Amino acid sequence: MREVTVATVQMKPKLGEMEENLARMSDLVAQIASQQKVDLIIFPELITTGYECGVRFVDMAQRVPGVSVGVMSQRAQEFGVHIAFGMPSKEKVESIIFDSAVLIGPDGEVIGDYRKTHLKGEERMTFRAGFKYPVFETTFGNVGLLMGYDLAFPEAARALALEGAELLVVCGSYEKPHQDEWRTYCLARAYENAMFVAASNRVGDDVTYSFFGDSMIVGPRGQVYATMAGEVDPKTNEPAEGYAVARIDLREVRQRREEFQTLQNREPDLYKPLVRKY
Repeated sequence: MREVTVATVQMKPKLGEMEENLARMSDLVAQIASQQKVDLIIFPELITTGYECGVRFVDMAQRVPGVSVGVMSQRAQEFGVHIAFGMPSKEKVESIIFDSAVLIGPDGEVIGDYRKTHLKGEERMTFRAGFKYPVFETTFGNVGLLMGYDLAFPEAARALALEGAELLVVCGSYEKPHQDEWRTYCLARAYENAMFVAASNRVGDDVTYSFFGDSMIVGPRGQVYATMAGEVDPKTNEPAEGYAVARIDLREVRQRREEFQTLQNREPDLYKPLVRKY
């Protein structure tokens, strides 16, 4: 199967309320899957907890697999869909936590997880940075995962493209007033790597941050297949919860890469400054 139906969700999590957030995620999976056949549903970064939890992240972080993954695994298996979502994770050392994205298969099994590599601001005081860019094989193609701020670094998406990723899944918590950056990065990462980008960004407010959504699905030539940009809640006039859905054909990735030769015409020997610390 090379044609894939993808849904990128923008949702407003309740800060620190994991059970309520997981229940809302479950409802959205059921809603989306009942309206059309969908292969992959993507949720934003830290959607199980909210973004500004501070030191409480230590208590909220869970193993992979763990309780939160277990809930979403049940939904994935129930509706026969892949699910990607963001959560705080940990391993054996309780105080070492990561800003992670998890990819679950339609059989309910964890395909893999990714730990955010580029941390900013208070994230650097809370989370440990990841150190690799894995590409995951699914029934429909090769998937790479990134988290919000990772998008600002073209090397991350390029590394995934060179490892064979055809679809870049982005779980984001991009805040106002950075809408233009978010949109530009989503299109640029698709263009420069001739890959599909499916980006889910949250909405709502936490303590000091407000989030704008603009979840979208972009093709390998920068064409926007679907977007939530400009969608507002008529009651509040704020960015609305919802989802963007598109049917994409991953065969287009190979076609575009062969046509434009962007990856083939690279000159890696000239790029040594890229691996030097600034």
